[in-house]
Amino acid sequence: MALDSKIPQGPLADKWTKHKNDINLVNPANKRNIDVIVVGTGLAGGAAAATLAELGYNVKTFCYQDSPRRAHSIAAQGGINAAKNYQGDGDSTYRLFYDTIKGGDYRSREANVYRLAEVSANIIDQCVAQGVPFAREYGGLLDNRSFGGVLVSRTFYAKGQTGQQLLLGAYAAMNRQINRGKIIPYNRHEMLDLVIVDGKARGIIARDLVSGEIERHSAHAVVVASGGYGNVFFLSTNAMGSNVTAAWKIHRRGAYFANPCFTQIHPTCIPVSGDHQSKLTLMSESLRNDGRIWVPKKLEDAKAIREGKLKPTQLAEEDRDYYLERRYPSFGNLVPRDVASRAAKERCDAGFGVNATGEAVFLDFAAAIERYGAEKAAVQGNHNPTKEEILKLGEEVIANKYGNLFQMYEKIVDENPYKTPMKIYPAVHYTMGGIWVDYNLMTTIPGCYAAGEANFSDHGANRLGASALMQGLADGYFVLPYTIGDYLASDIRTGKISTDLPEFEEAEKNVRTQLDSLINNNGSHSVDHYHKKLGKIMWNKCGMSRNEKELKEAITEIRELREDFYKNVNVPGSAEGKNAELEKAMRVADFLELGELFAIDALHRNESCGGHFREEFQTEEGEALRDDKNFTYVAAWEYKGDPGKAVLHKEELIYDNIEVKTRSYK
Repeated sequence: MALDSKIPQGPLADKWTKHKNDINLVNPANKRNIDVIVVGTGLAGGAAAATLAELGYNVKTFCYQDSPRRAHSIAAQGGINAAKNYQGDGDSTYRLFYDTIKGGDYRSREANVYRLAEVSANIIDQCVAQGVPFAREYGGLLDNRSFGGVLVSRTFYAKGQTGQQLLLGAYAAMNRQINRGKIIPYNRHEMLDLVIVDGKARGIIARDLVSGEIERHSAHAVVVASGGYGNVFFLSTNAMGSNVTAAWKIHRRGAYFANPCFTQIHPTCIPVSGDHQSKLTLMSESLRNDGRIWVPKKLEDAKAIREGKLKPTQLAEEDRDYYLERRYPSFGNLVPRDVASRAAKERCDAGFGVNATGEAVFLDFAAAIERYGAEKAAVQGNHNPTKEEILKLGEEVIANKYGNLFQMYEKIVDENPYKTPMKIYPAVHYTMGGIWVDYNLMTTIPGCYAAGEANFSDHGANRLGASALMQGLADGYFVLPYTIGDYLASDIRTGKISTDLPEFEEAEKNVRTQLDSLINNNGSHSVDHYHKKLGKIMWNKCGMSRNEKELKEAITEIRELREDFYKNVNVPGSAEGKNAELEKAMRVADFLELGELFAIDALHRNESCGGHFREEFQTEEGEALRDDKNFTYVAAWEYKGDPGKAVLHKEELIYDNIEVKTRSYK
């Protein structure tokens, strides 16, 4: 089946404007008779809920946290992209569009990405008006820094707390609507099924995570903005509660799941420290603006550092391999995440790793501290500063830019990163794959929308740094509020949707059956036992590099693990009342299905592109080798009762405005 992405006709730069002029609108008086459910209250969901309520719709929001302020969006550190060209360095809407398409290795939809670049500037104005404290230059103008995969500075930031500050802005906007009664928040609630009536999404089944009550909620449209599925790997930079359940439930109800194998490995993560670790901590990509990444040139030096016989600061400059600067001179340490991650893995696999496990490289700020220190001394009129003065001033500058990140690193690792280079290694971070949506952000289920990281639409096979916050807020503030009205315009006479309909009855019964079967299983293994096993299969065979043999093994192993889960998992407690293990069990059950589809998707894609690196398809230099003739499409999978029976549908990707060519950052 050919997927209809509903891309408007006309020139690329005019598509969004023309589309907004052509779509149907809902009269303000009719909006107050229409209900919308928003699942997830991070940047995409929070922005959408606030904006839809401001427009006059009646909104219900659902999040499993005790407050929308705890959404995982809060963990985004480095910044948000926007094509404002404040630095005068040649940025433009087209350049942001091009960098994003190229960064995604030519596997994203042209029209969606251009729209994202087009509305990016509005996001900054919106957030400044909300009081988001973006960093500013000496003269008071908003400051920018650069991120991987670009040659300009377009990233707006608030120290290392950008996600937190943006989320507080969206949450404040939500609170205004909660106070007006236009948003009814259901915190500590988890969506466990989608209800479809006459072919349209008309509500959800949710569980109150405090009381254990199963609730029915109806609406004229449902928006899923529940984030990504990186925790299928168990160890990732995601919050421990991040899961795929809402997205997977709508997939099981008919929403196609697109490109699940497109998962991002972030290069600057604090390395794994032991078998009992439950999550990983990200060090912001913004650090690569000033930090230089290196390993020793000689194997014997790497071994001595691993064994504690040699300190990295004792190694002479000529004995260090700044391998990103060596391999990619044009972009240096600011190559895209997939490129930097594979390069780190290659060095560590070759024996040059610098921690006890051999899986770490250095991120060194010594040169930046000296450069900034000398510059600050000169500004202060001190043209012959001592080495101590330079280091003191330089550390002050770095502290102003990245202080909370350095503090976080020292608390976790117990090393002072001002004096000793940080140790970093790649880790699972973001998912470019997700629910398939058309240009309007509607899934293949009428009336069901997906926004932010939950959908697949903007990043192709690899997301550029600082683009997640951009997409989440673009979808929530500036895209969905327009496009959802086009659909809801036909619902102005529908009236309230009754939760007594047989479809609600059937969906609630399905949820109760699954909960009861898990509670009454009386197995011998914990939920985490299965999650960790799944994570090891995913990391070892579907992680930074994949091959046909191991992907086939992964499919078999995940299927067997899922069967064992339902036979032998033990979930203590009851379905009534608070039960964190039951919550985890429901989520891991979904991960065990997603994991198999993930491996199937990776196996079918016989090419390397972005975060999907198949060992059989690489250049002589070890770079990704795409197959544009056979794989320039979105792989959208239809659920058929079992992940192994999923049916592939293709959306061909057509590039009319850019030349598709081999991605190079050299």
